[in-house]
Amino acid sequence: MPPPSLTAPAPEPEPLRLRWVMIGFAFSATVLNYLDRQVLSFVKASPEFQQAVPVSDELFGILNACFMGAYALANGLSGPFIDRVGTKIGYAVCMVWWSLAGIAHVFARGPISLGACRVFLGLGEAGNWPAAAKLVGEWFPTRERALASGIFNSGASIGAILSPLLIVWMVSSWGWQSAFVVMGALGLVWTVGWWLAYRHPPQSAAEQRAPRVPAGQLIRTRFVAVFTLSKFFMDPVWYFIAFWFPSFLSKVHGVAFTMKDMGWKSMIPFIAAAVGNVAGGALTGLLIRSGMEVNRARKTGVTVFAFLMLSMIPAIVTSHAGLAIGLVSLAAFGYAGYTANTLAFPAEVFPKKAVASVWGLASVGSGLGGMLFSYLSGFLVERFGYTPVFIGYGIMPIIAVTLVLFGLGPLRPHPRFSPTA
Repeated sequence: MPPPSLTAPAPEPEPLRLRWVMIGFAFSATVLNYLDRQVLSFVKASPEFQQAVPVSDELFGILNACFMGAYALANGLSGPFIDRVGTKIGYAVCMVWWSLAGIAHVFARGPISLGACRVFLGLGEAGNWPAAAKLVGEWFPTRERALASGIFNSGASIGAILSPLLIVWMVSSWGWQSAFVVMGALGLVWTVGWWLAYRHPPQSAAEQRAPRVPAGQLIRTRFVAVFTLSKFFMDPVWYFIAFWFPSFLSKVHGVAFTMKDMGWKSMIPFIAAAVGNVAGGALTGLLIRSGMEVNRARKTGVTVFAFLMLSMIPAIVTSHAGLAIGLVSLAAFGYAGYTANTLAFPAEVFPKKAVASVWGLASVGSGLGGMLFSYLSGFLVERFGYTPVFIGYGIMPIIAVTLVLFGLGPLRPHPRFSPTA
């Protein structure tokens, strides 16, 4: 008998058509996730909100750090929780939690209460990506995983695109409280639909009955350690674009808080990111179908998209608003294409029963990096302007992809967790 590493992999079962309905739920949940977290970024620019709850740039950085700190903590817990209770229950619990936390913002009356709301929002929102990554691993074959990941992850971009349109309109029409209430209510409606529609795919039934992989074993693998560190440097770039881009346009390029100006100009990087999500999955899917080995295809993809993010550096040098928006948009496109591929990484290496845990544990790095760099962003912007921040965020993706290329190890089933182990 040949050694396990030389044994041909078993053919994957024919995928079910219902998988596209399931990825539709993950996509819409991700849209809502970003709508909820973006509300404060736009409401902050509203004079009415500033009268009720004054928020300076430095305080905004601290509030983002509160969100990201809770997000980091919850990532390490939500992944194992979702693997334990299953995708259906885990996703529903997370959605209800963060929807109610979003609504609670209307009761904030100062930095402490607003910070508490951001903490609870971060605790709930962290479960979205482990749940969606697990769903992709359960429902999609290898050749489609990056594309499926790109589709659901594009919900972050679509949510960010819709944010300036919906939030500015709601604040202008009904007051700042309406934005928090409406977004939270939509999450509760999603939960009802999810609960009625979700089914476990038949081909994953045996894997769902398999013994749970303890988180302690996963943490000790090189893959999880390096993947966590790479996300520490990569994901804060996206958080900066998502949280700070409206303020950047307003303070550096004089864009007013109106539907005409702030609305459409704020959307452009997120439109680019939505395209990047699909492009990232399509590129590696094409490489795999052309015969390239999965490990090489995925790492080629992340390299191409990470280097596009160097465009953050010239974005702060130019004084032309349109060119700055274009360069930030190129960075957002690169981040989305990179992430569409990394979302498929855990399912290539670990059993499906452990996918949510792996993504959640690695995303602790995302949250910790987001917390640290969110605070530093506010500190530096308040004292030195945006230039040092943009330069740093242009360099960090190169650090992240270097860790993936030279430290992560091969993207193939981990020998410690394979059936033959």
